[in-house]
Amino acid sequence: MILLIYSATEFQFVPIPKSNIYPIKENLSPEEAADEYEQRLKQLVSNGTLKKSPTTGFAKLDLMLVGMGPDGHIASLFCWHFQRFEKKKWVTFITDSPKPPPPRITFTFPLINSADQIAMVVTGEDAADAVKVALGEHASFGYPLPVQKVKPEGKLTWFLDSEATSGLK
Repeated sequence: MILLIYSATEFQFVPIPKSNIYPIKENLSPEEAADEYEQRLKQLVSNGTLKKSPTTGFAKLDLMLVGMGPDGHIASLFCWHFQRFEKKKWVTFITDSPKPPPPRITFTFPLINSADQIAMVVTGEDAADAVKVALGEHASFGYPLPVQKVKPEGKLTWFLDSEATSGLK
């Protein structure tokens, strides 16, 4: 199992060999960290550690676990940030996230959508409006939320609690 994460301390009690954990380097600027992580991913693809998507040429992760914010953002790809439109980079960064910490690096939609499986976990009443927009009867109307750009090569499975689906009833 290969685990790509933000911080190795988050999974310190999971029995995964440390050599299979690839945390983001925190001592770099957001731009440098994004570039370094993208190069590391490309190296993992070139040495066969990670698969390559035959469709996109991006890394093909077996499973990606993501959540959705109350505004419909995922993976720090917010409605009002240009990074949500990135087509070539695998990893990008922002410096003004509306929730802490302001500087972040994140995967881009082309990399996210190259995944074989995506598990979208959404909980809480504060996400109900975004769930309604993303999954409700008018989901194809208007300007899409970032979450609506999640279209994996494989399968997308939503995991929602009753509060998150309250707007669909």
